[in-house]
Formats: sequence, C-alpha cells, structure tokens
Amino acid sequence: MKRIVIKVGSAVLTENNRLAKERMANLVEFLSMLHERYEIILVSSGAVAAGYTKIRLDKSDIANKQALAAIGQPLLMRSYQKKFEKHGINVAQVLLSADDFDSRRRTAHAKNAIEVLLQKKVIPIINENDVTATEELVFGDNDQLSAHVAYYFDADMLVILTDIDGLYDKDPNKYEDAKLLKIVETIPQELLETECNPTYSFATGGIVTKLKAAQFLLERGKKMFLGSGFDLSDAKSFLLENVHRGGTLFIPCDNT
Repeated sequence: MKRIVIKVGSAVLTENNRLAKERMANLVEFLSMLHERYEIILVSSGAVAAGYTKIRLDKSDIANKQALAAIGQPLLMRSYQKKFEKHGINVAQVLLSADDFDSRRRTAHAKNAIEVLLQKKVIPIINENDVTATEELVFGDNDQLSAHVAYYFDADMLVILTDIDGLYDKDPNKYEDAKLLKIVETIPQELLETECNPTYSFATGGIVTKLKAAQFLLERGKKMFLGSGFDLSDAKSFLLENVHRGGTLFIPCDNT
C-alpha cells in the first residue's frame, strides 16, 4: 500500500462537550508513524462538536449546525496543527461537499491539490463543508465522505477509527457470545437497509453508515479497515506490523 485515508469520528475526538486532547494527541502520534511509510489523508469529524464547546445551539437545525461548524472548524484545525507541529509535520485544511464529487471538473481540481500536498509531505485534513452545503447535498456523515475521498483520490485503503472495534455477527452490547468478524467480503443487504442508530450525540449514522462506506468501496475493488479509535493497538498492528489482531477488514472477493 502507498496511500491511506484515515477517517476519525466525533465520538473519538470529543468528550464531555469538548475536544478530547489526549485521544487526539494519541491519534496524531499514530498518524506521524504512518506518515513515515504511507501517504496519509485524514478525514476528520469534530467541527460541529468543537463549535458546541463555544456556543450551545440546537444541532437538529441545519442552520445551527452550519454555524457550529463555522465556529468549530478553525478550533479543530488549530488543535491538529499544534499537535502535528511537534512531529515536524505540516497539515492543510480541505473542505469538500457532495457536489464536489458529482462534477468531474471539481473532483479533478480537488485531486490535483491533494496530489501536490502529498508530494510535499503535507497531510491534508478533510472535512465536509457544512457551512455552504445545502441540506440535499450533505453527505450526512464523514463515513460516506471518506469513502468517496478514498476512491476518487486513489487511496489503497480506507481506515475508519471509531467507538467500536469492528463488525460483529450480532450486537455485542446485547449478546455475550457475539463474535468479531475479522474478514468480510460481502455485506448482507438487510444490514445496509437497517435504520441508522448513532450512539453518540454528535454522530449522524452509527454502524450502518460505515457499512455503506465499505459497500461503496467493495463495489469498486477497494479495501476498508474498521477499528477502534479509543485503543489504537489493533490499527497499529495492522498498518505498522502487518498483523491482523483485531478490527474488521472489508476486502473484495478477488483480493483474497
């Protein structure tokens, strides 16, 4: 692998209505290690949650959510910038919306910018452009955005780090005998059609949107790894040691 997209959700990046500085620092340290051997694109949630630390607005209202994103995005980037600077890494902010991938011209322009940043060893930090995206154009969550980024920007794999440690054969919160599925080649249609049920106040999808992201990539011959963003040991083992200890790898059938 040469190029990896890492997506991190709000559940990992925020805690008690503020940015989780220790978890973010651990993430940045991990990404700095990956940066030594891969080209890294980071898709980061957290702008709305960061904005909420400054002003409390009803997030169910789209205008309020856009306002919170506008307040929180510079706070999020400033935090990333300070932490990456300690590792000697420059970062860049890239805001995208769904219609950027509906236009070949706009997709090409975005890709060209990403290529220049990666050539210069800069880590692009991508977030959805919540401030200008209209309701019908909003991806709804950065899981879908990260899948599009991985495909259209020629990444070898998408890695989603979240508040769950992989896909199980049944709900591990309800069943003690639930087993982690380490390798998944096909996703049952009934799982993709399950109603979204986010477990975190700033999340917008839950496991369903992650499965839809995986399906999008599987249909296009790409891989996805789903693992914990709280305990990075599984992701480190997989990406730095080539050892699959935990987490779920979604892989097209012809890549087995």
